[in-house]
Amino acid sequence: MEKIENNKLQVIAMTILRVFIGWHFLYEGIAKLLKESWSAKGFLMQSKWIFAGIFKGIANSPDLLKFVDQLNMWGLVAIGLGLILGCFTRVASYSGMALVLLYYICNPPFVGYFYSIPMEGSYLFVNKNLVEAAALFVLAISNNGYYYGLDHLIFKFFKK
Repeated sequence: MEKIENNKLQVIAMTILRVFIGWHFLYEGIAKLLKESWSAKGFLMQSKWIFAGIFKGIANSPDLLKFVDQLNMWGLVAIGLGLILGCFTRVASYSGMALVLLYYICNPPFVGYFYSIPMEGSYLFVNKNLVEAAALFVLAISNNGYYYGLDHLIFKFFKK
């Protein structure tokens, strides 16, 4: 009996985590969409690690930057909605994980790396992006959207 209650509590906790992360993605996407002057250029130009040349190349190419900005904004919105609604949760989780890992790779919190963009707190290797990527990985393998989300309906529809 206790095992069943613990499993249900775990599913509820995972659902809360999924919705909160979804809200974070959705809010970030909408905030960027509503701010006409928003661009990833400053963030990309700060890159110092292994793919710095690629990130700076994107920032210095107006057409490519515009495409990446749109992809980033709408990707955040789509991932956020998917997580909140529990709709294609696994795809949304892996996509979100890939996105925040790109943020991490672009500007990692390594000793000796200083950025002119404001940082939230002081980190040593592990920052909020890495934590969120790990949480999204857990959500991706848990199939949480099936229990409290639209994935259950989608699964039933495609099973027929």
